[in-house]
Amino acid sequence: MADEGKRPDPADPADSVTEAGPGSDDARRRPARVWPADDQGIADWTDVYFRRTKEAVSRFGDCQVTYALFMRRPVVSAPRVALDWLQSVAKRRGFEVEIDLRHPEGKWVGAGEPILYVTGPLYHLVDLETIFLGKLGPPCVAAYNAYTMCSDLPGVAFLAMDARHCAGTEMADLMAYAAYVGSERAKREVSAVGFVANATDATAHYFGQAGGKGTMPHAFIGYAGSTLKAARMFVEAFPEEALTVLVDYYGREITDSLEVCRAFPEKAASGEISVRIDVAGSRFMEGMDPAASYRVLERNSPDCIRGYRTEDELRYLVGAGTSAAAIWRMREALDQAGFADVKIVASSGFGPAKCRVMAEARAPIDVIGTGSYLPEKWTETYATADVVEYDGKPSVKLGREFLLRK
Repeated sequence: MADEGKRPDPADPADSVTEAGPGSDDARRRPARVWPADDQGIADWTDVYFRRTKEAVSRFGDCQVTYALFMRRPVVSAPRVALDWLQSVAKRRGFEVEIDLRHPEGKWVGAGEPILYVTGPLYHLVDLETIFLGKLGPPCVAAYNAYTMCSDLPGVAFLAMDARHCAGTEMADLMAYAAYVGSERAKREVSAVGFVANATDATAHYFGQAGGKGTMPHAFIGYAGSTLKAARMFVEAFPEEALTVLVDYYGREITDSLEVCRAFPEKAASGEISVRIDVAGSRFMEGMDPAASYRVLERNSPDCIRGYRTEDELRYLVGAGTSAAAIWRMREALDQAGFADVKIVASSGFGPAKCRVMAEARAPIDVIGTGSYLPEKWTETYATADVVEYDGKPSVKLGREFLLRK
């Protein structure tokens, strides 16, 4: 994983500009780029003191201003959605906006470094700040998280399952975009597999997909009445699809995984079966307990349990839930039964910290389904804007001189 204090290196291909990635022309699938779409919507959702400033400027005269936009923590630049919205407003209102993008999409940004400068008439820009900042900060933090996760586990394919954790469709659009940005940086830097798909049709375009991916939730297993019956029903309903079967519903992860593989030997042999482990954090996987977990890691990755570990790290390694030991035990069981080509999908809380521990344990994961790249501490997503020039003359509030253009 990269050092949080790392500064962008123009010679580093990982710090190169990302070309425009997969997109969609369907406004219904790009809510963060189009909302709010008119001046009344902007007025309804902007801070009142910005509206009052706009009214005062209309009375006393406009001026050309330059805003600096920055964040207080290291991030990966993810400005495209915010800029698309800003430029669409400028086009509709009929004013020119100049963008000085110091850190293009996918580049590393240090704490306090301006991501970009925006220049235009104060009258037209002042009421856009509230909404613009909300479209800029969160995806930059989520892109940073996605980048570190993909970099720490470069051989693992990630499926973005963020939508269920998002506060509405605009946030879901921003978070899927962020996963794409962070993933693309990891692909350039360490040749990571990265995020290959997501769980909803609306944001699949970010990952070059025509639609979302996924097979069955726990509700489908409960409806079927058994893991094997659910697998049979899925194969009958979707015969052309590869089978990913969720195996933790009844707490018989190994037993049910082997039963499904034996029921579909050709699919198992051709790599068309994956077993998904999503064990609840309140219990251990079948056949596991703390002692058994340590024994599994002793056999497969002894170095990861030799040094000092925090409580959280120990939980990820040998605790309840989808631990590194549980994943290793599943791999052992599948291989011993002759199902070496069956893949393992892991889910449940796979954020940056858990992915880092899984990498240290060399956990044999093929795919991770996760929405846990979303920012954990929301205060860290707060982007800030300050005017640093008025009609070309540098001026900024005391204490923010570091934002002046150099």
